[in-house]
Amino acid sequence: MDEPAIEVRGLRKSFEKKEAVTGIDLDIAAGSLAGLVGPNGAGKTTTLSMMTGLLRPDAGRIVIKGLDVWADPVAAKAVI
Repeated sequence: MDEPAIEVRGLRKSFEKKEAVTGIDLDIAAGSLAGLVGPNGAGKTTTLSMMTGLLRPDAGRIVIKGLDVWADPVAAKAVI
């Protein structure tokens, strides 16, 4: 099996006492279409903001096409 285009492991983010994202694990294959659905306040925008390098997660790892979004944000954003 090919390496996923997007790999998310243990993604977490809190705002003060509110845990917005609680340990997301996700693989998205190249060429596929994925969507995040849920009610208001479910953490969709927070998750996408972390995946695109706009918001630093409290924990977890995001890899896009083999590049760690937070270890090399400039290269990862160039791929995005």
